[in-house]
Amino acid sequence: MSKIAVVFWSGTGNTEAMAQAVADGASAKNAEVDIVQASDFGADGVAGYDAIAFGCPAMGDEELEGDEFQPMWDDVKPELSGKTIALFGSYDWGTGEWMDTWKDDAEEAGASIAGTVIANNEPDDEAISACNDLGASLA
Repeated sequence: MSKIAVVFWSGTGNTEAMAQAVADGASAKNAEVDIVQASDFGADGVAGYDAIAFGCPAMGDEELEGDEFQPMWDDVKPELSGKTIALFGSYDWGTGEWMDTWKDDAEEAGASIAGTVIANNEPDDEAISACNDLGASLA
């Protein structure tokens, strides 16, 4: 049985809904899943999981949330080499460039990217289904 962490930050609930869908997809494949707020996760937690899904909405000028998520991301990034991860989040404006930048950052850290999912504002049925599939791919 795989052990999966779904680590996220959400300001409006959109990315939280996506996190739940990722967790549901992994659970449906019999993975053991922990859903964790970004402020409660750090580098010391990475080794305890077979794969990790990280969720964060686009903030400001298409950037990761800066008070809780970015510091956590900077802390865990050195531990991600060889680790399978997935990235997801919502955005309200722009083109989704934050996800491309974030994916590049994760790949530079040596992570293996299982996939990414973005949703414009509240995730619709298609985005929720894609999050389910993303979680299943981690399991």
